[in-house]
Amino acid sequence: MSALCGLLAAGLIFPLAASGGAAVSTGTELLEDIPTELEEEPLSVPSHIYASDGTTEIATFYAENRQPVTMDEISENMVDAILAIEDERFYEHGGVDPRGVSRALVNNLTSDSQQGASTITQQYVNNMLINAVVLTGEGRLTISGTGEKTYADKLREMKLAVAVEQEMTKEEILEGYLNIVLLGGRNYGVEAAAQFYWGVPASELSISQSAVLAGMVQSPNGYNPAVNPEASKDRRDIVLGAMLENEAITQEEYEEAIAEDLGVEEIYPEETGCVSASMGPYFCDYVRREILASDTFGPDEDSREELLNRGGLRITTTLDPDAQQAAQTEVDATVPSDDNSGAGAAITSVEPGSGNIIAMAQNRNYTPEDGDGNTTLNYNVDSDVGGGNGWQPGSSLKPFVVAAYLEEGGSTDDVVDASPDEWADTQRWEASCLERGYTTTDGPWEVENVEEDSNRRMTIDYGVYFSVNTATLATATEMDLCAITDVTDRLGIHLATDTDQGLSPQNPSFVLGTDNVAPLTQAAAYATFADDGNFCEPRALLEVTDTHGNEYDVPEEDCEQVIDEEIVAQVNDITINIAEGTIAAGNPPFPMAGKTGTTDDAVHTWFVGYSSGVSTASWIGNPEGNENGYRESMINGQYYEDFYGSTLAAPMWLDYMEQVGDDYDTSDFREADDSPFDDRRDRSRYSGGGELPDDDEAINSRDSDGDDD
Repeated sequence: MSALCGLLAAGLIFPLAASGGAAVSTGTELLEDIPTELEEEPLSVPSHIYASDGTTEIATFYAENRQPVTMDEISENMVDAILAIEDERFYEHGGVDPRGVSRALVNNLTSDSQQGASTITQQYVNNMLINAVVLTGEGRLTISGTGEKTYADKLREMKLAVAVEQEMTKEEILEGYLNIVLLGGRNYGVEAAAQFYWGVPASELSISQSAVLAGMVQSPNGYNPAVNPEASKDRRDIVLGAMLENEAITQEEYEEAIAEDLGVEEIYPEETGCVSASMGPYFCDYVRREILASDTFGPDEDSREELLNRGGLRITTTLDPDAQQAAQTEVDATVPSDDNSGAGAAITSVEPGSGNIIAMAQNRNYTPEDGDGNTTLNYNVDSDVGGGNGWQPGSSLKPFVVAAYLEEGGSTDDVVDASPDEWADTQRWEASCLERGYTTTDGPWEVENVEEDSNRRMTIDYGVYFSVNTATLATATEMDLCAITDVTDRLGIHLATDTDQGLSPQNPSFVLGTDNVAPLTQAAAYATFADDGNFCEPRALLEVTDTHGNEYDVPEEDCEQVIDEEIVAQVNDITINIAEGTIAAGNPPFPMAGKTGTTDDAVHTWFVGYSSGVSTASWIGNPEGNENGYRESMINGQYYEDFYGSTLAAPMWLDYMEQVGDDYDTSDFREADDSPFDDRRDRSRYSGGGELPDDDEAINSRDSDGDDD
């Protein structure tokens, strides 16, 4: 070592002395300041998002595509190739090879060309230093801006290499090196490279393939076989020659390998991000945003994104792969992404009793690229997690009005006068939570019903079943509007543009569903009716761990009883008849309940419904705004003169639920202690003793909403 240090000083420090004493002083101080211990940072490893089964991969995120493996998972051919071309005396030196240094010094002093002498240990150190700088932002890379290492860089690298050899075995160094070395593009390590170029694991690399990868170390992109095949082949052949010279392969093996093509006509890239998600790209985006917003994963968004791209996270989510596939199939079949109507379609499902999001689909291609049917806007969620401004829910808000009315002491059997359809701006609507204790409309207000002969006296349940707007407003005039918003607050209903802002009683029209909300909000709220008044915050994460087995805190189930189960049972009496009697035409596959919603001119249409085990919001509408609706329009090749929640949103919901429902609880809903129904599925109460017709026209005319503004 003394002789080596003398050689280094003579060959590396003395050339600096020509520039003066200051340079000599700097070199001496540098030697003293060089650390003797390599401070290692964890290798950058891709993160993976999985569905709830823990095996279905949704997406991969990485800054460096790396798949760490152990030595027994690496082909002996690969080991032979890298040693032959990079460090044939690897097992003989102690981190720095005196022969190599001497050879390089003589060459560099006697010719214009520069020759390196870095051992694999030195290269490992160099790569670890680069990795540390990338991760921490501290220190400096050993490669200068010109692409050349300075003498100071080499000295530090050598000193650390000697220290590493004293702390690690040769096998550990070689394994670390083969997992960290760059092998073209963003592929790091032999496993990721083997998968990328040939679709095989590192354990199956052939002699020729190993030689290609070993040859790339000198210039990862210059000898990239997918980019520069001729240069790559020439370099491969040099490596094969070195392997033959070192007796790592026989003459016959050499001749066979050198005659082979590179075999990279088809590469196997590991796509990254939600754009390349195998399923549920919009759910993937929702999960990504949740991680970037949580201080559990770092102090700021940049550090969280760094962790996602480099930390090797294993993210297990709540997504049910079967439910997701069914949801995607249904939205695509109902309104194709390239349909001329431009209509949007979305399905979101949550599990009552847990809040787990089990499906999130829409009829669009998740991509930032321009084009019909392309968007990264998530129709299912709030604006702060990648959604838009939300959609008006229309009459799907009416069950919450009924729940509030029941809490105030009313009954679904109560009769209201649904005759008035005009209200003066002097009409006072009780709203105790407002400063004045009441509110008024901004001007004279007229409301229409779709069904003829609806402006008359009727029971509360009849008015909800037929979506009679004037009946809902008649109900609201007999109660405190703040009692309604109190219920919606407890059910987590908030504006899509402001998650802290619930529905406001300031404008009485809110009871007809004029405030924009997201489908996920609707699905979670209706899940409360499915679970006897137990509301659960929606959640997407089940477990997050990193490559070292560290677990990160994720939101646990957050549920609370917010409505009395008897009130829920009475609301369900009505919604069961809507879903089972009308939507399922009296032949439901299992107990189900729900409510339609339609806004002015059918701009937005809904069916939000549930079984005991699944709550689903189904939406079809105009994602561009609240002006152009779908009455008298062509959707998916069919003309619709009228368009309601029961036209496409409800059938889409039913088809989806028939596929998914049996995978979850399908037990009967709780019976109300004081129900006005002799049979909860007997619609005779709503039809004067006769059966409602089940043809499409009759369903549309009866189960629809009118103007809501």
